[in-house]
Amino acid sequence: MKRILLNIVACVALCVSMIGCKAFTQLSAEDTATGTPYEMILVCGQAEWQSELGDTLRAVLKQPVKELMKYEPIYDVMRIMPNNFKSLTKKHRNIVSVIVDESISEPEIKVEYDVTAAPQIFVTIKGHDNASVAKYVSENRENLLYVLEKAERDRTINYARRYYSEPMHELLKQTFGVDMYIPDNYKIRTTSDDMAWISQEYPAARKGFFVYKYPYEGTQSLTAESLIKARNRFAQRIPGPADGSYMITVDKIADETGENYIPFQSEHRAIRIGERPWIEMVGLWDVENYFMGGPYVSYTTVNQATKEVITIDCYVYSPKEEKRNMLRELQHLVYLIDFPAAN
Repeated sequence: MKRILLNIVACVALCVSMIGCKAFTQLSAEDTATGTPYEMILVCGQAEWQSELGDTLRAVLKQPVKELMKYEPIYDVMRIMPNNFKSLTKKHRNIVSVIVDESISEPEIKVEYDVTAAPQIFVTIKGHDNASVAKYVSENRENLLYVLEKAERDRTINYARRYYSEPMHELLKQTFGVDMYIPDNYKIRTTSDDMAWISQEYPAARKGFFVYKYPYEGTQSLTAESLIKARNRFAQRIPGPADGSYMITVDKIADETGENYIPFQSEHRAIRIGERPWIEMVGLWDVENYFMGGPYVSYTTVNQATKEVITIDCYVYSPKEEKRNMLRELQHLVYLIDFPAAN
């Protein structure tokens, strides 16, 4: 068993430096962590839960997933009393434990990995009173969410690298000049010399992504308008269920009355994944000539070796089920892209 103990600031610094590294140690089969992605055990007493500390924890851990139009929390929080924290619950994949005691001088957040199971993250939040701990959690909310999110992302990455599809890896390398590790439970739908569409299809849901490239013509290639035009051009190659139907990007939505339409724009922002700059686009997709749609998140960068724009466009269709876990898994796959050193 491997046990790592870090304070929240040091842990974030280490996590940043460990991108692409193996972050967890595998224990024996009986010590495999339980629970589902983005499910969390929160160990918190009744007095703390009903105070401003509980309000802060709910605000941080149950805030809405920003990429989705309909509310889904970033974590499914199962709050239990400290005296019920035993046996099976101690082997959960995501654990946050709250300790309030007058003998504790200063509030702090500690992060441990693989304490009683693997892969597991175990976060302890403690302080001498509810108010000071609530304030500390609020001030460190981004760091807290970062280490929790990275733990989930690392699980996806480790699984994908272990069970990746060699044919898909070779296809993406030959077509786009990148190493990308996609789990073998995804299937190749269509390919061409500038696009690949890969997905998982279910009777009532589907998730997938399409990768495409085109010549880089300067910074104007990365504006929101240019990226939407490019997206629509390639999305038209993804057929819908009916003849003549295909994917498009939503540019208007119904108002509150449902009788009129108002303009809708995808969000556009610059981010970094590791050392590489990307443009993230978050919006909605639809199908022309068919009633079907959902959220999408795309990531665009420039392949300097080939002077091409390359985009990984992730989408989900799940009208009856929650979409968070499906979309997050696709987003995590972007961290599995390796460009040649010259890029």
